[in-house]
Amino acid sequence: MAVKLETRLWWCWLSGLLLIVTLTFGLGTTAYGAGRTKIVFWHEMTGPAQAQLMTDAKAFNASQSKYEVVPEFEGSYNEAVQKILHTHGTSAAPALFQSMDVSTAQLYHANVATPVQKFIDADHYDVSQISSVARAFYSQNGKQISMPFNTSQPVLYYNASLLKRLGIKAPPVNPTYSDITRVAKAITAKSNGKVKGLTVEVYGWLFEQFMANGNTVMANQNNGRSGYPTTVDFTSTATQKAMAWIRENIQAKDFIDFGAGSQAESNEIAAFLAGKLGMFVQSSAYISQLLAGTKDQLGITYYPHADGTKANGVSIGGASLWIANSQPKNVQQGAWQFIKYVMTPQAQAAWQKATGYLALNQKSQHQAILKQLYAKQPVAKVPSEQLAAATANPANSGIFMEGLLQERTLTQTAMATIYNGGNITSALKTAETSMNQYLANNNRANQYTNH
Repeated sequence: MAVKLETRLWWCWLSGLLLIVTLTFGLGTTAYGAGRTKIVFWHEMTGPAQAQLMTDAKAFNASQSKYEVVPEFEGSYNEAVQKILHTHGTSAAPALFQSMDVSTAQLYHANVATPVQKFIDADHYDVSQISSVARAFYSQNGKQISMPFNTSQPVLYYNASLLKRLGIKAPPVNPTYSDITRVAKAITAKSNGKVKGLTVEVYGWLFEQFMANGNTVMANQNNGRSGYPTTVDFTSTATQKAMAWIRENIQAKDFIDFGAGSQAESNEIAAFLAGKLGMFVQSSAYISQLLAGTKDQLGITYYPHADGTKANGVSIGGASLWIANSQPKNVQQGAWQFIKYVMTPQAQAAWQKATGYLALNQKSQHQAILKQLYAKQPVAKVPSEQLAAATANPANSGIFMEGLLQERTLTQTAMATIYNGGNITSALKTAETSMNQYLANNNRANQYTNH
């Protein structure tokens, strides 16, 4: 009887274990969907953007029974790019991945993705509903490589309540350099120096925007759109005017230099919210943070442009969505279906409201969630209006060139030199020479030639 009792106990223990295993892995199967195709999605979003991304994935999974998107956080943009390149073609690789704007040419030349144009053509998808400037950044040879997703534009922020208290006329929505200089001088003077008028972060992305808005390409071959770039031009009229404008404000002591990097951005925002800074240029992705951080009225304008010239429109920042070409066709199709889902007017409107990134589907502007946002905070519409006002051209469609991180390091060094009193032309020429050498070495190493 003892043996039988032990046997019964053993079977009870085994049955319990099997039940636990069944529940654990069964729930996993249910979570991934019985019979569903699993779509692993690598992303780099944190905070509200990550939360909204999870919401989108859950909503997509609930909307159909064929695919199950599984978002996985992969660290910073730079970390994720290296992981994508190193795992391509292996079982560890994702089906869908997010990658930053400056890695576009690198990933394209690495041949790790199926161009989304293939799916656009097969589905007869109306890509014209997506912002043309955003699409152009992630296109090459007339084909859409990846789908623009979390997208921002540089804008100028100003403290509208501060200007009103000081009796200063606000800058126009599409300001020139002199428009901003006028306001900066008035802020410093009327606050008796307690508030600085302006700052422009030492940031290569902002340097690129001065050129884009001045209708000037940085790299030859139409910013890399018609061939491999072999030279850059950092000493153009557009950059000379931009740096001279900043220098003018520095010398007049209406400008405060916070340096470069994330710490500089944190400090300039803190100074702005504390009423110690009147204006600054930065990504539109900070709108939500700024609106939540102050009781003062926030003002927003388009990115400033040089006097006597028409604003050409600025480029975008952020990242796009890519479909890995090493995955089976059904997995790639699932990745495409999720891309279509997050690009719908409804999903894009919710994305902008939750994150501050721009809704790229033009029909999103008619969604109730954005109408309510604009009714409460009219300035939140300005970045979208700036994006819609621009016509895509080589100057404002991004720089299709490997080594953009190198370019930004060099242009930031030049900006810092100029901010500290160095000669404008000399600083820009030094950076230009170094970048041209980098391009020559990179093109030679990769056997890139234009024929």
